[in-house]
Amino acid sequence: MNTTIVILAAGQGKRMNSALPKVLQPLAGRPLLRHVIDGALAVGANDICVVYGHGGDEVRACFAGEHLRWALQSEQLGTGHAVEQAMPQTPDENRVLVVYGDVPLLRSETLAMLIEGSGQTDVGVLTVDMDNPFGYGRIIREDGRVMKSVEERDANDQEKAINEVNTGVICAPAGKLKNWLGRLTNDNSQGEYYLTDVLAMAVDDGVVVHGFKAGNQAEVMGINDKKQLAEAERALQKRLVEQLQEEGVTFADPARVDIRGELKCGRDVFIDVNAVFEGEVLLGDNTKIESNNLIRNSEIGAGTIIHSNCHVEGARTGKKCEVGPFSRLRPGAELASGVKIGNFVEVKKSTIADGSKVNHLSYIGDAVIGSGVNIGAGTITCNYDGVNKHRTTIGDDVFIGSGVELVAPVEIGKGATIGAGSTISKSAPEGKLTLERAKQVTVPGWKPPGKRSKK
Repeated sequence: MNTTIVILAAGQGKRMNSALPKVLQPLAGRPLLRHVIDGALAVGANDICVVYGHGGDEVRACFAGEHLRWALQSEQLGTGHAVEQAMPQTPDENRVLVVYGDVPLLRSETLAMLIEGSGQTDVGVLTVDMDNPFGYGRIIREDGRVMKSVEERDANDQEKAINEVNTGVICAPAGKLKNWLGRLTNDNSQGEYYLTDVLAMAVDDGVVVHGFKAGNQAEVMGINDKKQLAEAERALQKRLVEQLQEEGVTFADPARVDIRGELKCGRDVFIDVNAVFEGEVLLGDNTKIESNNLIRNSEIGAGTIIHSNCHVEGARTGKKCEVGPFSRLRPGAELASGVKIGNFVEVKKSTIADGSKVNHLSYIGDAVIGSGVNIGAGTITCNYDGVNKHRTTIGDDVFIGSGVELVAPVEIGKGATIGAGSTISKSAPEGKLTLERAKQVTVPGWKPPGKRSKK
């Protein structure tokens, strides 16, 4: 059956106290609305309509180029009014599933259950049992069937005692839904057009309303302020970590890891505490990620160890590399197999071949380094002349002494040795020792500067 998913995303979100629209607030590194749209795509909806309002230009710009339909709700007159804005271009024969841009944790499996369970002609509503249902609309059933939903403000004492609440997620035939929306009134304490009132209308018209319960409260939680945003973050992180644990990943402490994007892991991966993964990250078999690391949009080869306190972004390593501690791999850093990047080393837009080592206190930028190379402590590639970047090329089996400056563009031949403390601005031949040092002198009569007298 063809399905239209209507996402209500017009709210202002005043309680966020933020200039950023509520549905663009970040959750696990992505906007709230991104999670909801991805859930809609996962169930195969052929028509996704986002009802927008507050911060509309910014919201639309964030999802420019995607196959979405947009409907403007210029006045916020209630959820029923919001859904009505999406109806003119919705085919009567479609099923319509209404979800919310600030309810990002709904699983696609739950949405599919609601769509399939309500069939082509019936209505489905997603509910959940709550220990403290205060503030939520209550589900009224008779003989197991849903008869209506009553908002907290309009409920009597008997209805307020009910623990099953309405999440507001509803699935209904488009043609019938249009009719019910057209009959809504705002005769209630809020003066709004409630979408939930269509449940009673459906019953009055002889349409069966099915109530489907969500697995837990976290899945259907709405986000209205930064406290709830933080609660949703932890709930989602717990879900993501549990999925990886089921795939065999070991976490030192599952509560102290953040996944802000997509993390894919091979077998026997170990992740220590306070690791943060952003964007698309791939960890190969037997990789070990030690504590306090940030890895963003990178691929870590099998058997590689990322020691503590490293920053890895836009980089790729081969097998059995060793990085850190306190190292930084910047975009374009590509390490082959068996490469060692030691403490306080930064690598940017450079390729380093098999078995080479940059052990400590060095900067490697815009360089091509061969295999079996040893880069001494304190060595830097001087790749920027103030206007342009230039390349340093180092052949296989080169030994670079400590404290060397390689002034690009420059090429170091295969098997060459560069003496410590040299500033190399011309190409060095293969297999030779090249060094450049000024003559050491002692200046006679030199005295250290004295302290200035205070006036």
